[in-house]
Amino acid sequence: MAGRDDKPKRENAIQRFFRETIGELRKVNWPTWPEARRLTIIVIFVLIFMALFLGLVDWGASKVLALMLGA
Repeated sequence: MAGRDDKPKRENAIQRFFRETIGELRKVNWPTWPEARRLTIIVIFVLIFMALFLGLVDWGASKVLALMLGA
C-alpha cells in the first residue's frame, strides 16, 4: 500500500537557491588581505582621478558653453 512518503520530496526553490549559492561561493578564489588592500587602494586612486577629470571636463564645457551663449 502506497503511503505519503513514497514519492521523493521536492526541494523548496529558496532552499535550493541558498544551497547552490553557498556551493558557488566555496569555489571563489578569494584574494588575500594584502591583495585586497592593494586593489582597494588602486580603486580609490582611479575613483579620485576620474572625479577630478570629469569635474575638469564639466567645468571646461560650462565655460565654453557660457562663451558661446554670451552669458
